[in-house]
Amino acid sequence: MKENIKGLLFDLDGVLVDTAVYHYQAWLRLAKTMGFEFSEKQNEELKGISRMDSLDKVLGWGKVTKSDEEKLELATKKNDWYVEMINKMTADEILPGVLEFLKSTYEAGYKIALGSASKNANIILKKTNIAHFFDVIVDGNSVSKSKPDPEVFLKGAELLHLEPKECVVFEDAAAGIEAAKRGGMKAIGIGDKNILTQADKVVSGLDKLTIQDLKEL
Repeated sequence: MKENIKGLLFDLDGVLVDTAVYHYQAWLRLAKTMGFEFSEKQNEELKGISRMDSLDKVLGWGKVTKSDEEKLELATKKNDWYVEMINKMTADEILPGVLEFLKSTYEAGYKIALGSASKNANIILKKTNIAHFFDVIVDGNSVSKSKPDPEVFLKGAELLHLEPKECVVFEDAAAGIEAAKRGGMKAIGIGDKNILTQADKVVSGLDKLTIQDLKEL
């Protein structure tokens, strides 16, 4: 194993599983209760952003003003609908190559952490049967700042007892890649290289990566 990469920090949505469709359905339902529409394109803009920050964006698009108390109620309602849907998830919903990549890196001795804005990360990892690969889980319940702030990844590295420079982040959102770089880490983008321009390497999915790729970073 190349000396400088010892820890892998994974975002959840769009990297390990694709829950964007459930977020979209829940936000759309919420928007409709307030009398406006919500598009899949707008949903893309919420990638990697915390629930309350996402709600502010959605309300802004709908030109709706709410008090802090009302916002909390709306965010809770959206989350209840979302949790209802993800509770029905199965291992079939993990993205191509995820299981094989987690297995090979775990067996090779890399330390593995989750770094996600999701407050429901534990449910999703359990429902898809991949929780046992993770040494550390840092999610929306344990951090206060949204990406591109590097807090979630820096905390992950700290809990893995590694220096940021010894870690590589796997992200599908530009804000997540920026967070990794601001934290002093390598970043592998999952998605479009024209969008994830700050990443050290970009692939379409974890099925396109090997341990050799990590050694070459």
